[in-house]
Amino acid sequence: MLAAEDIDRAGGILDRPVRLHPVDAGAPLPELAARIDRMISAGEIDGVVGWHLSNARRAITPQTAGRVPYVYTTCYEGGEDSDGVYMVGETPEQQLFPALRWLRGELGISRWCVVGNDYVWPRETARATREFAATTDIGIVGETYIPLGGRRFGPALDLIRTSTAQGVLLFMVGADCAAFNQAFGRAGLDQDRLRLSMMIGEDVLYAGGANSSRGLLTASGYFEDVVSTAAMDFGSRYTRRFGAAAPALNNIGESCYEGVLLFASLAESARSLDLRTIERHAGQVSYRGPRGEVSVRGSHTTQPVYLADADALRFSVLTELDS
Repeated sequence: MLAAEDIDRAGGILDRPVRLHPVDAGAPLPELAARIDRMISAGEIDGVVGWHLSNARRAITPQTAGRVPYVYTTCYEGGEDSDGVYMVGETPEQQLFPALRWLRGELGISRWCVVGNDYVWPRETARATREFAATTDIGIVGETYIPLGGRRFGPALDLIRTSTAQGVLLFMVGADCAAFNQAFGRAGLDQDRLRLSMMIGEDVLYAGGANSSRGLLTASGYFEDVVSTAAMDFGSRYTRRFGAAAPALNNIGESCYEGVLLFASLAESARSLDLRTIERHAGQVSYRGPRGEVSVRGSHTTQPVYLADADALRFSVLTELDS
């Protein structure tokens, strides 16, 4: 809503007001795909922007490919090359691998266990991490996956406890991630092992509680506490618009805002919603958003990425990472 209002205040997209049509990407995937197809076929939408899991993205891309622009805002496993898709979210090369290098160099953390949800993003990210680790002195000494919605964490905790891991790469999402962090803390594993969680925002931090956040780190292009003119301006406008009791800003919400901003910038640069015209002009697209100056390289955006650790119920930025 904030993105649409900001864009309309600046004249809209191609001199037209922005109209949002919310779609639940948590619906069964065949239903999700069918709905996107119907909306495009009926001319109800000129594009798709969204934060959702990679399995939903894979259901959506066949419907949008060659038809309308699709801006995917979630950090993801990399490799997406469907026609007309642009990515706001970080890939392992931008986010995870620089964090692993920093933790190896600064803290000596070289041995990791992987714990992930059992779907596309965690498994593909783990595969990419194994390939990256093979070129370094970083090692993956254990790996296990838990179904989405699963709460049987005992085997994963046992794997960590009996391994030589100094840290845990946590590729879990939402409530699953919060519940695992609680179990990790109760098991006392946070006394001598770090966790690097790659899809966690302030919402998951709050859900897990202060007792689950010791030794918890993450990397992202945006945190509510990033001290920059762009980030602070974004936060103040959000609070003025939605009030002090609005949900806390996090990387998910910011990426949705920025996804709409990128969609508008692509269309305005091309002065068209035609995919081929957008493609020809995409390399010239840049804009200033909450993450600062953002430009498009290929089908991905480039922007700063920060490493942060959890201080009770907030993230504190440690460093800007070199990608």
